[in-house]
Amino acid sequence: QVQLVESGGGLVQPGGSLTLSCAASGSLFSISAMGWYRQAPGKQRELVAIITRSGSTNYAESVKGRFTVSRDNAKNTMYLQMNSLKPDDTAVYYCRPTGGGSWGRGTQVTVSS
Repeated sequence: QVQLVESGGGLVQPGGSLTLSCAASGSLFSISAMGWYRQAPGKQRELVAIITRSGSTNYAESVKGRFTVSRDNAKNTMYLQMNSLKPDDTAVYYCRPTGGGSWGRGTQVTVSS
C-alpha cells in the first residue's frame, strides 16, 4: 500500500502561488494514477486534479488554467502548482491514488488578505 505525506501548504494572499508536494512510499506509486483532492470547512472532499502514470492530466473546472499537476516517478513524488489563488481555494489538500486507499494528514492552504 502507498503511504503519502503532503507538504507545502501555507497562508498566501489572493493572486499568489503555492506548490504542494506529495511524497509517496511504496512501489505502487509509479504505476498508479494519482489525484489531488481538497476539503474546505463544512464541505465534502472534492477531486481537484488527476495525473495518470504516463502523465496525462485532468482538472476540476474550478481550477483549470490555474493549477498544474505533475509527477516524478523516479522520486515517488507528485506536485500541484497553484497560481492565481482565490479565497475559495482555502482547504486542506490531500493526495491519493485514484483507485483508493488511506488518506494522509493533508496540508492546509489558506488564501486570505
